[in-house]
Amino acid sequence: MNLLPTEPPACTREAGSLCYQVFQVTKNEWLSASAGWLLTKPLRILMIIAVAFLLRYLVRRLINRVTRMPSGSSKLPALLRPLREKAPEVLGSAVMERRRQRAATIGSVLKSMATFLIYGLAFILVLGELGIDLAPIIASAGIVGVALGFGAQNLVKDFLSGMFMMIEDQYGVGDVVDVGEASGTVEAVGLRITTLRDINGTVWYVRNGEVLRVGNSSQGFAVAVVDVPLSYSADVEKATELMAEKAKTLLESEGLAPNVLEPPEMLGVETVTPESIKLRLTVKVRPGKQWAVQRALRAHLLAALDEAGFEPPLGRFMSSGPAAQ
Repeated sequence: MNLLPTEPPACTREAGSLCYQVFQVTKNEWLSASAGWLLTKPLRILMIIAVAFLLRYLVRRLINRVTRMPSGSSKLPALLRPLREKAPEVLGSAVMERRRQRAATIGSVLKSMATFLIYGLAFILVLGELGIDLAPIIASAGIVGVALGFGAQNLVKDFLSGMFMMIEDQYGVGDVVDVGEASGTVEAVGLRITTLRDINGTVWYVRNGEVLRVGNSSQGFAVAVVDVPLSYSADVEKATELMAEKAKTLLESEGLAPNVLEPPEMLGVETVTPESIKLRLTVKVRPGKQWAVQRALRAHLLAALDEAGFEPPLGRFMSSGPAAQ
């Protein structure tokens, strides 16, 4: 009994079809019947892959174009122009570096998202060309996604918090911040973790999702606050005038002038305690420079008051007794 087919497939009689053309050339029934699978589908799959690569390349170039900041330029990248920025132009090179780092981070996230979406869509289209039923795969992926979502909810929380932190420009590299459990200078900002180094040199890794509030001492401007104690016998009005004059002279010096944004403001008596009277002076300075200005002012003002004959608090106790003779 002959089990081999005696008639060619029906597609070989359809003039103009790929099956018909292959049969006319090869006279091979299997090859002509499989022409669509062997030629058409691979070409479609290759076309899908090629389009995916090209589309990814174009999207990444577009993202680079809107996030790139030319070297030496203070102009905002196109992506950051609609976003709120809290760092003033007066900060100069620090702002430029902050803008560059912020744009690079947001651009990196956008590139990763674009790659995932484009390649994911191309993968689904390739499976469709291979004749694989996508419904069970999509259903399984949904179940796995829900399970992973519950297991990685902290990771997603950190990622979203980091993304909003970048968009809102809450802090950047070089800022001095207080995030509750840790405080210090920001060394690196990521979408999941922020790295801080405190005054003792300890490095802290803080998850963005765990940051409930942030105190930024380096944003916009800072205020140097100096409290100087006086004894009760001191002439407060004379001491106030002397401090205002000495502070103005000191802040106009070459060492401190670049850090000062406004003239010093003498506020007068701040507190009265059983031990002393405290006079307060404030100066608006560049962010992050308040501590250096405070130390310089405190040292020079105390020395100026001592030279002018003002007695320090509790001086009557320190000058009495055998040790003072």
